Amino acid sequence: MAEILEVFMIVSFGASWPMNVIKSYKARTTKGKSLAFLCLIFIGYIAGISSKLLNQSYMASISSKWYVLFFYVLNLIMVGTDLCLYARNYRLDKENNQ
Repeated sequence: MAEILEVFMIVSFGASWPMNVIKSYKARTTKGKSLAFLCLIFIGYIAGISSKLLNQSYMASISSKWYVLFFYVLNLIMVGTDLCLYARNYRLDKENNQ
């Protein structure tokens, strides 16, 4: 039951990332974005994934609880994509200001 609630939390939190990535892609600017926030979230997901991988009882039952780790990785990929778009948009902002 705890894993189901954890997945619900991760899915609820991560539901906004696809929309955020699309918005970043279309906006082509870093205005309104926080690099520090994105980095903290990215590091948080790495910590969550590491926690799962270092938890012996979780790893012993990974075949039946793989979905929890899957959602952590999915969210990490989405935040990573947004970080890449931030870098692109930062470059575009610099080009537009010259």
